Amino acid sequence: QLQLVQSGGGLVQPGGSLTLSCAASGFTLDYYGVGWFRQAPGKEREGISCITYDGGDAKYADSVKGRFAISRDNAKNTVYLQMNGLNPEDTAVYYCAAELTLNPLCAIDFIEANYWGQGTQVTVSS
Repeated sequence: QLQLVQSGGGLVQPGGSLTLSCAASGFTLDYYGVGWFRQAPGKEREGISCITYDGGDAKYADSVKGRFAISRDNAKNTVYLQMNGLNPEDTAVYYCAAELTLNPLCAIDFIEANYWGQGTQVTVSS
């Protein structure tokens, strides 16, 4: 089955860290740009980071810049989102999405996704 499988969410205290993983199953991520999105209760989905198929470009929303880092390991068919300095405003369901594209630039607020991950809950609370 062709899908993105997410892992790594959970409950963390303010100031803590988590790493989310987005692994492709049944296909290779080599030619896919990947974006991370999140949706908090009662709010619209927000694009927070993206990375191109080769890792040559990465972008971050202002809300996470300097705290989150996106990376990819094509050998492991996985994209990661390292989240540091978490605060309660980061509480949301996080999704990854993959778009088949060799575009050398990515956009955090736009993706024509071929696949979406199942979502993972991140809760920041003391």
